Amino acid sequence: MNKLITVIDKSIAGEVAEVGPDRLLSGMPITRVSNYFSDSTQQFHAGRWSATRGKWRVTYTENELCVMTSGKVVIESSSGERNTFATGDVFVVPAGFSGSWEVLEDCSKIYAIFEASSH
Repeated sequence: MNKLITVIDKSIAGEVAEVGPDRLLSGMPITRVSNYFSDSTQQFHAGRWSATRGKWRVTYTENELCVMTSGKVVIESSSGERNTFATGDVFVVPAGFSGSWEVLEDCSKIYAIFEASSH
């Protein structure tokens, strides 16, 4: 197990993906994820994520801390609660949240995810 500090910088290219058609609500967003750290249990992860404009459905099984480093998004719950976040905003999306992510301005964030073990 690595016992060194992990610096989350911009040097990892990351994996590029399109939002699946079953989740897509508008636009043609492209996402990129660069996971810098995963613990030995595979329950905790940290890295960078970015997306281009668009809107898609989300359902969270994990708790996620988000630090917006650029852009602007609107996250809306299935019950209609809307939150707008932009550069510098910090927020947590809890496990069990469902709704939509809408990228109004191409965005990026630093994330820390914890997903409780299912057993």
